[in-house]
Amino acid sequence: MASRLYPGREREYNVVEIKLKRGESVDKALRRLKKKLDKEGIMRDIRNHRYFEKPCEKRRKKASRSRAGLKM
Repeated sequence: MASRLYPGREREYNVVEIKLKRGESVDKALRRLKKKLDKEGIMRDIRNHRYFEKPCEKRRKKASRSRAGLKM
């Protein structure tokens, strides 16, 4: 399935489902949903794609992260 935003690119959409258990509060179900989203990395991807980042900016960030890792 080609995306309308990115012609020619295939996108995979993951659907996360949480079914309420009998007697379970909504707060606990939301907590389970958040844990599942974190585990699958969906929230990280959303944060990373909030705005367009040029390829040179991506490389610059990647290099600065590796330099910071070497200092430790």
